[in-house]
Amino acid sequence: MSETAAKKAKVIALCGKGGVGKTSLSAGIVKILSSDPKNKVLAIDADPAVGLSMALGITVHKTVDDVRNDLIKRVKSGLESDKEQMIALLEYEMFSALEEHRNVAFIAIGRPEADGCYCQVNHILKDLIASVANNFDYVVIDGEAGIEQVNRRVMKKVSHLVLVSDASAKGLNVAATIRRVAQTAIDYEKTGLIVNRVRDRGEFNALKILPDIGTIGWIPEDDTLRAFDIEGKSILLMNESPALAGLKNCLSEMGILVSSEKPDCTTQIKKTQGF
Repeated sequence: MSETAAKKAKVIALCGKGGVGKTSLSAGIVKILSSDPKNKVLAIDADPAVGLSMALGITVHKTVDDVRNDLIKRVKSGLESDKEQMIALLEYEMFSALEEHRNVAFIAIGRPEADGCYCQVNHILKDLIASVANNFDYVVIDGEAGIEQVNRRVMKKVSHLVLVSDASAKGLNVAATIRRVAQTAIDYEKTGLIVNRVRDRGEFNALKILPDIGTIGWIPEDDTLRAFDIEGKSILLMNESPALAGLKNCLSEMGILVSSEKPDCTTQIKKTQGF
């Protein structure tokens, strides 16, 4: 374990309405953080669509819910085991579900298929995810729109809850709703909003963003990122681009990146609640 991870991994969870680009931004954050070979980065895809794997160019062979569903089938078929055996089996299967690419590891939560409540299995799996995360400097979670899913299925606490929206009123309203729900649905240290696919500063300044959300910054429209999305290319292979520059500024504002450079024209930071 690295010295940074021994202190405390920074857990960054991104949530927002579907289609606002949070998966691409999650992949961009993984790209930026892993560009320093000293950083160990864990990417967690908590969206059942498993889009983060494609954005990172990583093939998923097994998900956490595959592990969960296999164990539930064993329980249903009468293959009982005590708690210690269950934990040992789940731990082995969990590590077998990890995909690694240089200093990036990836795990997909998947989609639950088994019916019924298996709380003991769910709690053990969540504890195992947290245990795995402790071996990394940064954890980036691409979450569903409902932030409560992160708490229920992935991790009890995150350090940075990032709300993602595009410039649409609907996206901003969903972000505001997630912000309200998050106050009781998940334990986080800091939160704020990133507005994605903004044409220019004038468009950003005209947006009606509730002041209590706390705005981190905005990401410009980026033809390079759009082309990578269309072609299904790994964002880990992307060179510098306006979107990545904007993300770096946002990560600096969040206190995740330390930079002596002043933010450039790609972002407009509002010092409000959160970071």
